[in-house]
Amino acid sequence: MTAAGVIAADFPGGMRPCDSHEVSQLNELKIDINALTFTTHCKLAGNIIMSEQMPIFGGWAGGVEETAIVDVATHLAAFIVVSADWHLDGPVHVRWGNTTARESLMVAGHCGRAVERNTHLLLGNQYYTSAGPCTEMCLLEATAQAITDTASGREIMSGCASAKGVALDYTTPIEARMMAFAARAVAGLELEKVNIMMDKLVALYEKDFRTAPKGKTFQQCYDVVTLVPTDEHIEVLDKAMKIMEGIGFEFKL
Repeated sequence: MTAAGVIAADFPGGMRPCDSHEVSQLNELKIDINALTFTTHCKLAGNIIMSEQMPIFGGWAGGVEETAIVDVATHLAAFIVVSADWHLDGPVHVRWGNTTARESLMVAGHCGRAVERNTHLLLGNQYYTSAGPCTEMCLLEATAQAITDTASGREIMSGCASAKGVALDYTTPIEARMMAFAARAVAGLELEKVNIMMDKLVALYEKDFRTAPKGKTFQQCYDVVTLVPTDEHIEVLDKAMKIMEGIGFEFKL
């Protein structure tokens, strides 16, 4: 969308100044005139600015270490270049197109920890799972990223774009519920313990990226009138939680 289109759409009765207005950076460590124009408009309008960027592991940035450095630099650019009020991260795997691969999680964890330990900036992360709704794999993936973000100190979890976020209606609130359960379960735990749980958890699903199940649509998972999840959807949630309890999770429901 052009800068003119975004600015024209920002009118009374639409988004409020207190809503997050997105200004996206480009890969890697780039910005264009549209983003700078968005920024100027948002500053003049008194809008909350959310800067978004998804560094690509295995792309121009390179491996885990290099992508983590780029990710930290992206965070700093968010607050210096586009005057962000908060930054939305999302290291993505070049092969699998998700944020839940082991390497993506390593980048996100190291970057989040580094920025949180040395600043007071407000950080978030976005979730793209390979598997779709109403599958145990989807919930395991969301859990892995949720505990990464919690242990590394991020304040905001933005998810979940299930089935890689590319299939119409393939996302449900159950994924977000699982993220919340997982975050509460590991909040305050020692990093060493979280790392052990993480290693076991990622090993459960990373072998299945190539054949990840697409799952079911929102309409198949929920009563669209009452917005109550189906019994099957709740059963999948319960099964996923039992799997995670088996590797050390203690849920605080």
